[in-house]
Amino acid sequence: MSERRGAGRLELSPEEMRTLGYQVVDLMVEHAATLADRPVNGWGNRAELARDLAEPPPEEPRPAAAVLERLTREVLPRFMPVNHPRFFAFVPSPGNFVSAVADALAAAWNPFVGTWFAGAAPAELELVTIDWLRQICGLPTGAGGLFVSGGSVANLTALGAARHARLHDDPAGAVVYFSDQTHSAVERALAVLGFRPAQLRKISSDALFRLPLAELAGAIAADRAAGRRPFCVVANAGTTNTGAVDPLAELAAFCRAEGLWLHVDGAYGAPAVLCRRGRELLAGLAEADSLALDPHKWLFQPFEIGCVLLRDRRLLHDAFTVHPEYLQDVHRDREAVNFCDYGIQLTRSFRALKLWMSLQVFGLAEFRRAVERGLALAEQAEAILRAAPCWEVMSPAQLAIVAFRFVAPGLSGEELDAVNLRIVQGLREDGYAMVTSTRLREQTALRLCTINPRTTEEDLAGTIALMARLGAGFAPGQSPS
Repeated sequence: MSERRGAGRLELSPEEMRTLGYQVVDLMVEHAATLADRPVNGWGNRAELARDLAEPPPEEPRPAAAVLERLTREVLPRFMPVNHPRFFAFVPSPGNFVSAVADALAAAWNPFVGTWFAGAAPAELELVTIDWLRQICGLPTGAGGLFVSGGSVANLTALGAARHARLHDDPAGAVVYFSDQTHSAVERALAVLGFRPAQLRKISSDALFRLPLAELAGAIAADRAAGRRPFCVVANAGTTNTGAVDPLAELAAFCRAEGLWLHVDGAYGAPAVLCRRGRELLAGLAEADSLALDPHKWLFQPFEIGCVLLRDRRLLHDAFTVHPEYLQDVHRDREAVNFCDYGIQLTRSFRALKLWMSLQVFGLAEFRRAVERGLALAEQAEAILRAAPCWEVMSPAQLAIVAFRFVAPGLSGEELDAVNLRIVQGLREDGYAMVTSTRLREQTALRLCTINPRTTEEDLAGTIALMARLGAGFAPGQSPS
């Protein structure tokens, strides 16, 4: 055992650090190189996991190699790999190896990025990387924001700034409007910010699963006539269910005319602006008052990195800055940018490093091609589905999501719902691929989200073929092909 251990110093010798580090890097490389050959299910029974992992905290040290071996045997194979090329469920986090290395570097150096006083260079690098995202999304000079954990906190932060700027932190009587396709994170954020359910208007989406402007205008007029305070419209730049994009340009013009704040939830979809087709689909994105997006989705970063951007970044500072006496040294520098004054976190990690480093290594053009590939894969999936009579496309490919369901003659709606849910379970048990279900127009739907750039055409075709066999096997009176 190292002389540094056993003296309360929590240190390894340089030799021990190198040995452990090399072993970890070898594991990371093997994982990345063989991921496509591994099963996608990786789930564990709670009783079995508790049996294998529950124990009192160890009083005495154990060899690092033994701990690492136990980790690779009992933990790492027993969860669903959301970066797998055949993980089409929810919205995947594809990740990349450069960003994984960046996270390791950030953890090793462990900078405190809440204040300029403690983390000047990391804070400046975050400002640079945030401004890259501002430029990519087309927001004007003067816009800005910060990195947060993900879309939930990005939405919370943006709506908190909006509440402060427009309502002076008094939500009484104020009303927020969004479609029935909006992510649950928005409702959760509004609840945290003091908005009661009666202050939320969830408007039925149109035939394309978008927020309909006419119904929105009618709801706002009715609320004004009743003495309420219409305050904010939340638009979607890519819904989780179908990839639908609300009419952003029209909503922006409407909100300006009505004096409403426009917040855009682009957690997964906003990065599509990198490519021409994405910019066309997301026209009007740059007119938002605030925007949430998650680089750990369609910018190919590992968890966690979300981002909030405001058209006027000063409004974040107005909403969140607090000057306690124990931070008086931090706030003496008037030129410093202290990210603790722009959001809810004081202690913040170096999230910017992984996005900055991977953009440096791969270049924006490679990211653009990866986004384009995601769009093309969903369209290929739609073409395969439309070519087979056992599938009904419920929402065409848009922003790398296609929604569909297995159909068979003679089955009732309830029976079809049950078959489609069994397809999800069958995939999970098989381990070849993973999709998830949702509800669209009161029917169970399956969906593929194809944003992983390492997904192949064979992965896509094989997954759809397996689902067809499962559906035929589960459907009464059908024969598996």
